[in-house]
Amino acid sequence: MKIVQIERIIDAGNFSHTEEWRTIEKQIFQAIRSIEWPPGSGSFTLFDEPGKKRGQGSGVKPIKQACMQKLKSFGWQLETPVDIATVRRPGPMDATYKVRDRLFCVEWETGNISSSHRSVNKMALGILKKVLIGGALILPTREMYKYLTDRIGNFRELSPYFPLWKALDIEDGLLLIIAIEHDNISDKVPKIKKGTDGRALQ
Repeated sequence: MKIVQIERIIDAGNFSHTEEWRTIEKQIFQAIRSIEWPPGSGSFTLFDEPGKKRGQGSGVKPIKQACMQKLKSFGWQLETPVDIATVRRPGPMDATYKVRDRLFCVEWETGNISSSHRSVNKMALGILKKVLIGGALILPTREMYKYLTDRIGNFRELSPYFPLWKALDIEDGLLLIIAIEHDNISDKVPKIKKGTDGRALQ
């Protein structure tokens, strides 16, 4: 799988110049690029079928789980409850890495565009409250989106709201949006099943 665009929504203070960030960045990129389909192929090829009707397109949760398992092998914690001081506690972060007294988190989009907004808001608030030192949302490009389950949040649909988050007054923290994309399209590969079994990509 390839990374095609990285948008730095927040980059305040010194964190993005630290050795800790360089380690985190390397591990996130390695986890994304390690995802293969079919397994053992050395690349990520999606079945050539748009996902806009029931039963069509490839699933997204197994792709996420493959990335999360790779991060776990690097020592990240998965499904971490994080209290960001809201009235109602949001769901757990997909993956977190401890940086001194704070956390860096990764969220992988498997829901619709509203879910993407919630993920960015949750991470931005966590940085504002100084619970998180940073976060990254990983989501597909518009090109990849059309081969996946219908209405998955995607980079192009989220991008008009970047100026809103960039206007936040943050003293220290890093927030990234990472756009990912398949390497190839083919009708000679199987579809990725729609489910939660991360072993589907192993």
